[in-house]
Amino acid sequence: MKKIEAIIRKTKFEEVKEALLAADIEWFSYYEVRGEGKMRQARIYRGVMYDTSCIERMLLNIVVRDKNVEKTLNAIQQAARTGEIGDGRIFVIPVENTIRIRTGEQGDIALYNAEQEK
Repeated sequence: MKKIEAIIRKTKFEEVKEALLAADIEWFSYYEVRGEGKMRQARIYRGVMYDTSCIERMLLNIVVRDKNVEKTLNAIQQAARTGEIGDGRIFVIPVENTIRIRTGEQGDIALYNAEQEK
């Protein structure tokens, strides 16, 4: 199992969400986050100067079985890519175990409903 953390542009969130659902990734959590980027510049919009060093992004947390890692990564990359600086990052982290609280199931089986695969 792997935990995938993706930091993406807020403007691409809906596209990424749809791509994940199309790839049969039905459960993930997300948060609005802020971070500091490499680019240090001020932008002027309608005569007002804005500091762009603090970047608003979305953080997605997804835990998937090993067989679903590549399709999850591909879905995020294709939907989030604009080709410009600031598209984001994806981190893949090993997960040692998963426990479904309701049933006590552990491991891969705790990530999906076995009844639906029959």
